[in-house]
Amino acid sequence: MRQRSRLWVDGHDVAPLYVADNYLGRTRGLLGTRGIDGALLISPGNSVHGFGMVYVLDVALLDSNLKVLHTLILHPFGLTRPRRGVKHVLEAQRGAFADWELRVGSQLRDAS
Repeated sequence: MRQRSRLWVDGHDVAPLYVADNYLGRTRGLLGTRGIDGALLISPGNSVHGFGMVYVLDVALLDSNLKVLHTLILHPFGLTRPRRGVKHVLEAQRGAFADWELRVGSQLRDAS
């Protein structure tokens, strides 16, 4: 996985951003990793699972404009359900969202 961009939350540059925007990348996600420095944007996507994961994730469900609609904690072998209006999913290691002050209503932006 290679860094593709930077993640901005409400106008603040907060972390490296990796993007899974093809079938293989979306299918693999963070499987096989022991952690992530930054975040993974799954695009398009409306749900994720933690099958095979070994660490806890912060997950944000985003609309088509990268606005946060819902956040949750995903434990290994957990599953999120698809939600209406969700077009992208952001994953990060547990605790990252609090550090970045990312919450429901936050506006995200990816920039190189």
